[in-house]
Order: sequence, then C-alpha cells, then structure tokens
Amino acid sequence: MDTSSVKDYLIGLQNQITTAIAQIDGGNFLSDAWEKPPGEALQGHGITQILEGGEVFERAGCGFSHVRGPQLPPSATHARPELAGAPFEAMGVSLVFHPRNPYIPTVHMNVRMLSAQTAQGQNVAWFGGGMDLTPYYGFEDDAVHFHRTCRDALSPFGSQLYPKFKAWCDDYFCLRHRNEQRGVGGIFFDDFAQFDDSQNLAMLQSVGNALLPAYLPIVKKRMHTAYGERERAHQLYRRGRYVEFNLVWDRGTHFGLQSGGRTESILLSMPPLVSWSYQLQAAPGSPEHDLMQRFIVRRDWL
Repeated sequence: MDTSSVKDYLIGLQNQITTAIAQIDGGNFLSDAWEKPPGEALQGHGITQILEGGEVFERAGCGFSHVRGPQLPPSATHARPELAGAPFEAMGVSLVFHPRNPYIPTVHMNVRMLSAQTAQGQNVAWFGGGMDLTPYYGFEDDAVHFHRTCRDALSPFGSQLYPKFKAWCDDYFCLRHRNEQRGVGGIFFDDFAQFDDSQNLAMLQSVGNALLPAYLPIVKKRMHTAYGERERAHQLYRRGRYVEFNLVWDRGTHFGLQSGGRTESILLSMPPLVSWSYQLQAAPGSPEHDLMQRFIVRRDWL
C-alpha cells in the first residue's frame, strides 16, 4: 500500500473542507502544525485546523494526523486479535462542526487508514470512517438529503454497502447507557479491507468527498433561521449527549488517548458550551419532543 498517496489525499481533503467552511462562516481557521517530541513511544505529526467563535460555527475542528507506534492499542485490535501488540501506522482526517444556530445540525466525519505488520512480517492495511448528523431540531428533508448523499457515495462500490454501513452507524452512535441514538445517523465502517488496496482507497475517498455536498446545503438552508433562548438552551442540553458519547463510547477518542496521542487534537470534537439537566422531559407536542420521537430513533430515511 502506497501510504504517501493516502496522506496526500487526506491533507488535500482537510484543506478543501476547511476552505469551504471558512467561506460560509466568514471567519478563519487557525492552523496548528504539531509533531510528537523525540523519545515518546508514539511518533508522528499532524495539522489541527480549528475555527472558534464564528458567525455560523461556534466551534469547527478538522484535524489531520499521521502517527506510528510500537504496538496497536486494544481499541484497534478487537476485530484483529492476531495483531495485538504489533507495530502500526495510522493516518486520518477527523472533523466535528458545532454550529451556533440550533436549527443547523452538528456533523461529524472521519476517514482513516491503519496498517500493521503481522508476526510473519506481512503488511496489512485496513480502512475506517463515515459521517453522521446530529440535529437539535428535526427536519425530514435534511435527514433524507444527508442519507441520500451517503448512499450515492457508496453506490459505485456495491448496493449492499449503504444499508450495511447505515445499520453499523446506528449501532455505533448509540448512547447505550441511555438506550438513545446520538442523532439521525449516516454511515460508519471499520476494519474495512473488502477490495484490493486501490478500490478500498477509492471508496474511502468517495466518502470523504461526500461530506461537503451532504452538509453544506443543510447549513445554507438553516443558517438564517431565527431562534431564541429556548432553542439555545435545548441545543446546549442536547450537546451534553454528544459529550457523553465521545468520552464514554467513541473508539476514536479511546484509540487516541490509549496510544499516547495529542490530547488537545483528540478532544477538538468537544463543543465550547454544554449543559446538563436532571431528568429533563420535553413537553408532548413540542418541537423538542418531536425530535426525540421521530428523529433520535432508528429509521429508514430513504
């Protein structure tokens, strides 16, 4: 596997996405290039790009990382126990965009490649990633558009991938301690090596390239919607669920922390403001209640 071509694509994808987001927001991304200091077990470098306090996005983080380590952490070997403890290389782009307006949903995307060497000296590479949408107020057309774009990104590689990855996303982005979905889902895949290397990479690129057409039309449609203190309070409360998932269940967060990654970059997905309320219940018939009944559930959006 030519990892240099993967790296070039990922850095280009990061720049393409942050440029488009900056144009909509009117603000600028801070670009923070970093490198792990010599002597640490995990070696590598990356670029963290983050926009904070923007007109449209309260916090938008998009990070590229490329690291090498002496042994795969447990979060990366649950499906490949034969590689437990093997030296590894990992690279990827991960982003979370937290909008200011509660009528714009939060979006998450990650595309990544991992490679390791077996005890017999064979190099093995696999891919993972996906994207999902977390609304604070539900709109059918937004969810349908997002899922159609995900389906269309996967369709050149087989009609079976979207339903498989959609179900995988629903299973993964579930707050199991609450028996509650994080949002309306999308697609998710991990430990993927179904095709040859070039086709696996082509699929990864198709998913990464679909983020902007999946998300930007929704942002443009909702960004001027008027809102007040009630909608803002609801947004901050629902953001609490986002934080819970990322800290308790997210394997990407666990991988980064277990492998000795850069904490500031790993936690760029956190929203700047968040709140919790004890046993808060939305009033029946309210838009907040509708979100929980019709959108934060597993359903077929197509």
